[in-house]
Amino acid sequence: MLTSSRLVLARKRRRMTLARLSQKSGISVRSLTAFENGHKAASSDTIKLLAEALEIPTSFLCADDMEEIPVDAISFRALSKMSALDRDAARGAGRIAIEINSWIEKRFDLPMADVPTLPRCRPEEAAERVRGLWGLGEAPITNMVHLLESHGVRVFSLASDCSGVDAFSFRWERLKPFIILNLAKSGERGRFDAAHELGHLVLHSEHRIPHGPEAEQEAQQFASAFLMPRAGLLAQMLYNADTKRVLSAKLRWKVAAVALAYRLRDMSLISDWGYRTMAKQLSQMGYRSGEPNGITRETSQLLTKVFSALRAEGIHPAEMAGDLNLTIDEMNLHVFGLVPIALEGNGEPSAIGRASLRLV
Repeated sequence: MLTSSRLVLARKRRRMTLARLSQKSGISVRSLTAFENGHKAASSDTIKLLAEALEIPTSFLCADDMEEIPVDAISFRALSKMSALDRDAARGAGRIAIEINSWIEKRFDLPMADVPTLPRCRPEEAAERVRGLWGLGEAPITNMVHLLESHGVRVFSLASDCSGVDAFSFRWERLKPFIILNLAKSGERGRFDAAHELGHLVLHSEHRIPHGPEAEQEAQQFASAFLMPRAGLLAQMLYNADTKRVLSAKLRWKVAAVALAYRLRDMSLISDWGYRTMAKQLSQMGYRSGEPNGITRETSQLLTKVFSALRAEGIHPAEMAGDLNLTIDEMNLHVFGLVPIALEGNGEPSAIGRASLRLV
């Protein structure tokens, strides 16, 4: 039987309108609408046509109902300027990340969520409190993704065909925190995005919608203060710092040069004129559009350990993808490209039996 909610999600995940799916599948818009509304049953041949057009296994369309993530639960940036196709494709990607996480949680004991909700705090104060609760002191954060995962945040990659959408976050199933990161950014920008989304999780809870100009500004301020704590920068004696000193200091904090300059201006360690001059110089050096000689993009330590444990137990990623009713390629888009696909002989994945899993 065709599951209506899964057809809707798969179509949106593939950035298709009903008209586009009709064109690719040869099924009328009227019939597609009836399928999605649950007003008409689909034959097995029709389900096969839909699966081929959507490039998914037929089993995906016939599995249990899949509830969409509400738009107001997600920290989309510039939501009013985002196309419906971009928004819904990203929501679909987030929903698949939830499915992957559920599969993993059934087999592994993962860290419990330890993300405080501080909706009444100012961003800088909230950043200081989270640093204190997590025992970070005033030192630079070595790896943002690893830090988030150690405190129970489920971190996944945003599928590359959703590259028009920035990173986003949401809470799901007993307020479990998720962060979905766009991998098309520099390593420094990826760290800032991760801190920005942590800001949304911390500040925009208890009926506060995590998007809109005010929420974005607060998350930005949180990220800046979290990655570059006031006391740590003051100890580095960056008062009236010039461009050369900023480029040196950014290596310590693993942030973008422009982000560090902005933080110094925000702390009144450099003047507005000094900031504008520095921003112009950094732009001329290529730091506005990128981060020359930047750091390596952070990836998931938790997912790396999961795939390593599965491999040790003789479980091939194809089996995991099959359980999720996904192709390996689709699954890989959401797990930082970490799926280890071992090929043997004629290039077919080796057939490996299931073994029981143990705690990582």
